Amino acid sequence: MITGISAVTLATHDMRRAVGFYRMLELPLVHGGEDAAFTSFRAGDNFLNLIAQADERAWNWWGRLIFHHPDVDALHARLVEAGWRPDAAPRDAAWGERFFHITDPDGHELSFAWPLSR
Repeated sequence: MITGISAVTLATHDMRRAVGFYRMLELPLVHGGEDAAFTSFRAGDNFLNLIAQADERAWNWWGRLIFHHPDVDALHARLVEAGWRPDAAPRDAAWGERFFHITDPDGHELSFAWPLSR
């Protein structure tokens, strides 16, 4: 029986740029870094990994990685202030979360959400 997800690994063509983006999201770095071929960040009890790939390696849309963040409005404002362009402003969803989406520098779609009832 599967009891959870330990980690998600995303590909990057530019580790320095990707690490900078995920550090801006305040994920703690636990392994690797800007000059590494493999980097791990802690995301709650789990991990978000980055793996460097050659420029000729391409990928298409694969899905969406959803993070819980207790203040999606403040995170959205910080991203906009840093020059990033989220898909839309945070909004309340019919399923009971406040959320927004953004695409990371390598084309991976991310969502940041928090339950409205908390």
